[in-house]
Amino acid sequence: MAAVADSLDRFTYVGHSTTLLRLDDTCVLTDPVLGGWLGPLRRHGARPNLPSRPDVVLISHLHRDHLDLPSLRRLAPGTPLVVPHGAEGLASKAWAGEIREIGRGETISIGALTVTAVPALHDGRRNPWAHPAEALGFVIAGRGRRVYFAGDTDLFPAMAALRPLDLALLPVWGWGPSVGSGHLDPAGAARALTLLRPRMAVPIHWGTFYPLGLRRLRPAPLSDPPLEFARRARELAPEVEVRVLRPGEMMDL
Repeated sequence: MAAVADSLDRFTYVGHSTTLLRLDDTCVLTDPVLGGWLGPLRRHGARPNLPSRPDVVLISHLHRDHLDLPSLRRLAPGTPLVVPHGAEGLASKAWAGEIREIGRGETISIGALTVTAVPALHDGRRNPWAHPAEALGFVIAGRGRRVYFAGDTDLFPAMAALRPLDLALLPVWGWGPSVGSGHLDPAGAARALTLLRPRMAVPIHWGTFYPLGLRRLRPAPLSDPPLEFARRARELAPEVEVRVLRPGEMMDL
């Protein structure tokens, strides 16, 4: 891919739920998980090579594949970290800099952008026996574009209230051979497009982490979910342009 001038808006799918969005000269990093392993899960695809220092880091919820403490320690400590209400205590174990808690419907300003926390239909607790914790999505708005980062969520009718949107970053899988409740699969993500109606959609949360050794037995979940999402999107929301990026790939906006 040809080099892109720093002034251009761009999107990089780093892998899993980790993305880097540049809007109006402000860089937003989501759910950074940057290591080669996540517990028993092995990383597949390109290793993270963040093209620039983010201006803000957004955390959607407390699950280990979204709030990864070792990854936070690898980031520049001067970057503001935005987390759901009640997550500051956990995040502060790895983050010595500014931590801002935010809840559904609340908006903060970062550079030229506004970031609004929106609902997510997902169990946001760190583990099943932990206290309840909110899971969030985010709408990131600049002077000319609105981007929806869904985090982890199932389909919910209030997605329609997030319009208008220029870009939707939608999870289409997980880290194993199947997905359970509280997650979008390719069919659910395609149905979400009928509510969100963005100009463009990019499938995320796929093709990155997978149990060690399982690739030889069941390789399809590492490659098929975004293609299935694109096929179903053509049927349900043909007006939405779907761009499938492999982990590590970037596109201009």
